Amino acid sequence: MTFHSILFERPEDSIKDETVQEPDFFVDVNLDQIIDAITAGKQEYNLKPFFHTSLKTVDAVKYRHEIMADLQNTILFEHITLFARKMREMRDHLTQEGKLFHKYQKAKWFLDAVELYCDTVNSLVDDLSLADIKSRGLLAFREYLTLYAGAERFRSLLQETKKLKADLSTVKYCVLIKSYGMKVRKYESETDYSADVEETFAKFKQGAVKDYRVKSSSRPGMNHIEEKVLDFVAKLYPEIFANVDNCCANNRNYLDTTIAVFDREIQFYIAYLEHVEMFKRRGLSFCYPKISNQCKEVYDYEGFDLALAYKMIRENATIVCNDFYLKDKERIFVVSGPNQGGKTTFARTFGQLHYLASIGCPVPGREAQLFSFRQVIYAF
Repeated sequence: MTFHSILFERPEDSIKDETVQEPDFFVDVNLDQIIDAITAGKQEYNLKPFFHTSLKTVDAVKYRHEIMADLQNTILFEHITLFARKMREMRDHLTQEGKLFHKYQKAKWFLDAVELYCDTVNSLVDDLSLADIKSRGLLAFREYLTLYAGAERFRSLLQETKKLKADLSTVKYCVLIKSYGMKVRKYESETDYSADVEETFAKFKQGAVKDYRVKSSSRPGMNHIEEKVLDFVAKLYPEIFANVDNCCANNRNYLDTTIAVFDREIQFYIAYLEHVEMFKRRGLSFCYPKISNQCKEVYDYEGFDLALAYKMIRENATIVCNDFYLKDKERIFVVSGPNQGGKTTFARTFGQLHYLASIGCPVPGREAQLFSFRQVIYAF
């Protein structure tokens, strides 16, 4: 089983241009509003190109349907979202590393990022091994991830990082401060008299007094004195810090490209399913439509305008659902009625349903069958 992408089973189906603009008809049928709402808060993943590109085949749609259905398993969904949170935390570490200046402080943030990455990968391997997965996409990814985590390169990265972190935890030192300067040397098991001093002077305390203790800064940066102390400590433990230098230099490209792509692409499903959940809580239905490029009979029961429903939910208003179908030789709808009677809403619903189905998403409605279209043409 070969894994290429969690969005595209075949390489030839992938997006060739990541700057894909939204289709011209998006504004007409309010799909721009829908995609904005779905992707809100997930700008770091740049998901809109995926929502702007229809799939080419019915099987490509079914590939996504299978993954969506798997992710509706609450436990599996929680495992994937936990993986995403940990990967975001890892990226935050790398971002923080880029803001720092001292090489060993930068190295600490980098090693933490690597360790977090390795632990996150292993946790996902364990979680997926116990999950009831049926989709082609997630089965292939699980196999890829299991092989990746078992490979010598990854295991060596994990072992090297863990050992370095353990070695660094053994680093102990003393700072001796005198009026003319300071001296840094290794810790020699001197007794810590802090508690004894506090106990001795506690008896002289009379009521509430001003606290003259200085709190350490919570900011990750260091001042010039702290940097100099760290330089001295590195000289006291040359072997450990030489290993730190080598590890950071040799593992700069530790992040596996396929896993990084999965981390981004899986957000397409997470974002849509999280958005859908809002409507389900109001008793509205979503379904996986039957898609055909041959049978032109189309129908949807209890469908609705997703953009309008989003607005009405926020206003705590009632949402009206509609049924439609074309069967046998029927090919066209003629919709009549008074102004504000829902004609435009019905037209937009029809367009939204077909487009959302074309990108492999569940659509509003209890049951639906839709045609694999070539082009959407819309005009008032």
